Amino acid sequence: MTDFIDFKTLERPKSPNTCLLAPAGLCENAEPDRGSVRFSASSDTLFAACMTVIEAQKNWALTGADKTGGRLQFISTSALMRYKDDVDILLVPSPGDPDSIELAIYSRSRVGYSDLGANAKRVGTLLDALSQQGLST
Repeated sequence: MTDFIDFKTLERPKSPNTCLLAPAGLCENAEPDRGSVRFSASSDTLFAACMTVIEAQKNWALTGADKTGGRLQFISTSALMRYKDDVDILLVPSPGDPDSIELAIYSRSRVGYSDLGANAKRVGTLLDALSQQGLST
């Protein structure tokens, strides 16, 4: 059984080695680094696209997937030092728009104080790859 994080009760560490993207109001105890991106797609389509992006990255390994709950989890391993970072994704229905989905993404380092922007870059890589599939709005 995979232990997905609870975005609602998420509390970020004081260290700057995380990146959080979330729709407004989703996280009660954590301030996102940026708001969410809305996708004009069904949850099934966006879920499949996220799976495709994760599986295409050579240093990313899927560790959990719950299509019904719209949850994905993977580990990213750095090429040089082999550091492992954890990433959770939650698909969130857009309020008032049944034809679009938003993403909550929390990427965090397991070790160290600073990540030198690695987690933000990883979130950007994921969003860019989804945009290249024509899904973002």
